[in-house]
Amino acid sequence: MSHRACSTHSLLQPQRCPLHCILPPYMLRNIAERGTAEQQAKALRSLQVTDDLHEKRRAIAKGVEPSQARAVGEKQRLVYDAEFGFSLPGRLVRSEGGAPTGDPAADEAYDGAGETYDLYRQVYERNSIDGQGLQLISTVHYQRGYDNAFWNGQQMVYGDGDEDLPESMRLFNRFTIAVDIIGHELTHGVTQYEANLNYSYQSGALNESMSDVFGSLVKQRQRSQTAAEADWIIGEGLFTPNVNGVGIRSMKEPGTAYNDPVLGRDPQPGHMNDYVNTPNDNGGVHINSGIPNRAFVITALELGGYAWEKAGRIWYVTLRDKLRSNSNFNDAARLTFETAGELYGVGSLEQQAVRMGWLEVGIEIDGGGGSENPGCLPALLNLFRPQAGGRK
Repeated sequence: MSHRACSTHSLLQPQRCPLHCILPPYMLRNIAERGTAEQQAKALRSLQVTDDLHEKRRAIAKGVEPSQARAVGEKQRLVYDAEFGFSLPGRLVRSEGGAPTGDPAADEAYDGAGETYDLYRQVYERNSIDGQGLQLISTVHYQRGYDNAFWNGQQMVYGDGDEDLPESMRLFNRFTIAVDIIGHELTHGVTQYEANLNYSYQSGALNESMSDVFGSLVKQRQRSQTAAEADWIIGEGLFTPNVNGVGIRSMKEPGTAYNDPVLGRDPQPGHMNDYVNTPNDNGGVHINSGIPNRAFVITALELGGYAWEKAGRIWYVTLRDKLRSNSNFNDAARLTFETAGELYGVGSLEQQAVRMGWLEVGIEIDGGGGSENPGCLPALLNLFRPQAGGRK
């Protein structure tokens, strides 16, 4: 297991120690241009807060500010209340084994951190974010009406969304409401301790995609859903009824999650033919992540059963052992294919499902291990596809 240190970011280097926010900047900018006066003010404030927090994140990366979290051996959740202020972590309101607080945000943060820990521990034998029992620290009620959630390199932080606006103007619910958001952000911590993917262009899109993959698997496992039963939506429940959308991203059908007069239209592509070349969003990290997202979904659907078992294990081992900071989509395709061969056998149905997943998004994997007639793969997979059983 690797523990690769975060390097300091400069204008001449890709971002390796960024602040990881669940809402992409282009969504907030759309609100700042198209929303009501109140919505515009909130979006601009959220963007400014995020910019300010980047400086804090770089201080952590330099080692100027020590981490509040420490390794404790087993699951240890600590939930704090910022009481609408800026100071982190805030006032402790719930610790491991403590009774529910009655505050939905605090209890959702606690439960979501537990679901994420359990996926990594019980399925992939990983002890917390760093693999060594790091405490899972969460802060809720960060500022008043803050529209985002983020992993800052040390802990999770959640805003309350638009609960301070009149109901007719609200776009976002509290950011603890969706367990896949919690799993997504905590997985940024896993990536930080493993591949430490540069947060720009294709490596940054892989960073975002890994978080979407395991965030979705946290939700699917919580609900005991097979790959076929899952909705593959990231952030289900985050939008209020005022928004024309089902979530912030669709892994299964990138580009279809929302189409709203204020938020804009989901810009994600699902195929390399539609890859977006842009300097914005750190080179499109939240945009082009739709391509590896869809590759994972196709792989999982081809394999059937629970996605965290085989497809998830292939992606996890690849993240843990093979990806490097500058890996791109072609690297991810080749390495997941290689990992599938190592785990399940060269030429196995699992390996061919990985090949099909990447091929469907326009990335062809060179090298051996393939079936002489890959066109037979769907029929073969159907023959051996496992039936749904109990949660593991």
